[in-house]
Amino acid sequence: MTKWEYFTAPILSHVSQQIMNNFGSDGWELVQLVPGPNPDTLVGYFKRPVAK
Repeated sequence: MTKWEYFTAPILSHVSQQIMNNFGSDGWELVQLVPGPNPDTLVGYFKRPVAK
């Protein structure tokens, strides 16, 4: 069975692609993106398999 670790991060809307590409290159997969506490911020929920 695959074990997962999770990560929550603020995503600034004007650099969202760069931020998500950086997390993706570290093996994080975006699960959900939701509005953040202000109009310029989103919150990203990421997961990746736990290294054995």
